[in-house]
Amino acid sequence: MSAAREVLAVVPPHVGGRGVGAGLAALLPGDAHVTVVEAADEDPAALRRAQVVITALAPVTAEHLAAAPDLELVQCASHGFDYVDVAAARERGIPVCTIGSSGAEAQNVAEQTFALMLALAKQLVPGHLALVEAEWALPRLQGSLTELSGKTLGIVGLGQIGRQVARRAAAFDMDVVYAGRRRAAPEAEAVAGGARHVPLDELCRISDYVSLHAPLTEETRHLLDARRLALLKQSAFVINTARGGLIDQDALAEALERGALAGAGIDVFDPEPPTPALRLLRAPNVVLSPHVGGVTRETMVRIALAAVRNVTDFLAGATPRDAVDGAP
Repeated sequence: MSAAREVLAVVPPHVGGRGVGAGLAALLPGDAHVTVVEAADEDPAALRRAQVVITALAPVTAEHLAAAPDLELVQCASHGFDYVDVAAARERGIPVCTIGSSGAEAQNVAEQTFALMLALAKQLVPGHLALVEAEWALPRLQGSLTELSGKTLGIVGLGQIGRQVARRAAAFDMDVVYAGRRRAAPEAEAVAGGARHVPLDELCRISDYVSLHAPLTEETRHLLDARRLALLKQSAFVINTARGGLIDQDALAEALERGALAGAGIDVFDPEPPTPALRLLRAPNVVLSPHVGGVTRETMVRIALAAVRNVTDFLAGATPRDAVDGAP
């Protein structure tokens, strides 16, 4: 009988901790010995034994990698991988994989994107708060109420999630443009409602809504910085359901405070959870949510199954899917 393969499942408290980790462990094959922790270095002996690390948004640093001499795979239970030191893993020849091709989070992130867009367009949060305080706010709010129909949606990153957002935009009769490293295949553009590829700066200039769906890398950090935010229309909205670090959060807060932008819908922050010092918490006309875009009951099941399937196949000798190379 072959020896059990050592798997370390790292699930931090802010995404469910040991309870979620235990559920994840139960899905792995019986010949895998799984240790569940809330931080990669919580159990140094388990990290030292680990042949596979499954991480659910928990940092896996160069130091963690160096402490695991037998490590063969890092599996991210997410589409993103910015919390793993990919460069250090590459130096060791250790693949870092996501669940990107599964599309496990795509539907719900797309729904969250539109929840934020609609909340801003219809001023749902100010209207609700006013009614709770016994104010009939219609006269005050009606000048800022808008429609999605006829507006231009600029999608930054037309991957699995970006395409789901584009499909929904077409149903709202929006014009869709997108920016990315390269133009998508014509069939992908067709599936995305006839989305048109444009340079990022042009996307910023012409869009009524800018929605971010790119991975966070050194090249994409602060992709929307003060310069690009200044390109946006004063009537434009910024939506971020990808990674907080894609936006210069202070520059966005300043633009909102100056009235240079109409509003922002933000589901992701840098860091997470955000600190009380985050200016966006007090900026005008923002709708904030605590990174819920990928964590519905249905989505969590799909994420866990996708991550476990990749690990199970790898332990059986297959080449892992969705290996990343750190490129933007």
